[in-house]
Amino acid sequence: MKLEIGNFFVKDIVFGAQHSYKDGILTINKQAALDFVMEDEHITKADLVIVKPGDSVRLVPVKEAIEPRVKLDGKPLFPGVTGDVVSAGDGRTHALKGCSILVVGQHWGGFQDGLIDMGGEGAKYTYFSQLKNIVLVGATDEEFEAREQQKKNKALRMAGHKLAEYIGSIVKDLEPEEIETFELAPITNRDAKTNELPKVVMVMQPQSQMEELGYNDLVYGWDMNKFVPTFMNPNEVLDGALISGSFMPCSSKWSTYDFQNNPTIKRLYKEHGKTLNFLGVIMSNLNVALEQKERAALFVAQMAKSLGADGAIVAEEGYGNPDADFIACIVALEDAGVKTVGITNECTGRDGKSQPLVTLDEKADAIVSCGNVSELIELPPMETVIGELQALARDGLSGGWSNDEVLGASVKEDGSIIMENNAMFCGDQVSGWSTKTMKEF
Repeated sequence: MKLEIGNFFVKDIVFGAQHSYKDGILTINKQAALDFVMEDEHITKADLVIVKPGDSVRLVPVKEAIEPRVKLDGKPLFPGVTGDVVSAGDGRTHALKGCSILVVGQHWGGFQDGLIDMGGEGAKYTYFSQLKNIVLVGATDEEFEAREQQKKNKALRMAGHKLAEYIGSIVKDLEPEEIETFELAPITNRDAKTNELPKVVMVMQPQSQMEELGYNDLVYGWDMNKFVPTFMNPNEVLDGALISGSFMPCSSKWSTYDFQNNPTIKRLYKEHGKTLNFLGVIMSNLNVALEQKERAALFVAQMAKSLGADGAIVAEEGYGNPDADFIACIVALEDAGVKTVGITNECTGRDGKSQPLVTLDEKADAIVSCGNVSELIELPPMETVIGELQALARDGLSGGWSNDEVLGASVKEDGSIIMENNAMFCGDQVSGWSTKTMKEF
């Protein structure tokens, strides 16, 4: 499979009379874009707002992030979601770089939603403060889940994916400024030099814990609760085969943008043929029952061994219950003779003294930590709030609360906030963005 991603580096985003892209300036006809969004009968209200790095803007509840892209061959950007189930990972895709579509609720939030500060102290906690963002702020007719802590957010999330494709189409017929090529020869048909290098596989564990369908990550539109570990070409991940779900405390989530731009996959590609032989991706799952966890770990280990892997990287989306899958997978790989490194965040409590993962094992002796989900964050007021600030305290966001005996409410009268890192949108950046570091005292 050969994937070409033609990149257009966005310097600024403005609203104007016509959709266009020229000299790094992305111009969007706001009304035309909103008319497109409102074609979905479940969207009852919508607005588009542009926010940029350094703006004194706080966004909450944030539900999803997607990079605007378009496939040149007419295939859907997200197969099985925005169109028919067709193959991803091959051909030419055009991408608007340095920007994203952010989906924000006008009112109601929930356990799985998060917060982004575009400027100030809070900007350092999330990758998306570094991007120029087209914000879709909307409300839906999904009143049945408005006051539910756990929401599928289906209409808004799907509107975001469709809008990403709609905006991406602006550059469909233009010549990109850069073309990235992603291509791996078949494992059995690689040159002698590459075959002599350490063989490495990446194991991804997207969120699939919810037995009721509609909350979990999707692969080709297939709810990953029903998924079993499967070998995939990394191009499929980078090219829209997976989209983010609506579950898990927000700092632990992988947004769709994270799948589209997964830094770990891209780094493995960069090292391929130089320091390692990148075999591909084993896409696993994170289900609830112990038997399901053990079965998945055995599948992953068998697959890695059959592929001839010498080493593996295992990354989990989430913490708590998924830690059992994460550690079981590492142990099974190590038992199969595959040296393994894990990537995860930790839940060490507000004081940092609790056990970092629910399950531990001596064989899990090489783990990259992306931070503590329970770390307390205090932030001053921002000039502008997009969405509804009170959602952080009122609606059960995983890092916010309506009252605490010691700390009070997450949202203060002056608009300042106190919350756990849990509620920072994709804040732990487990996909590979994280710049956090450890300190010893």
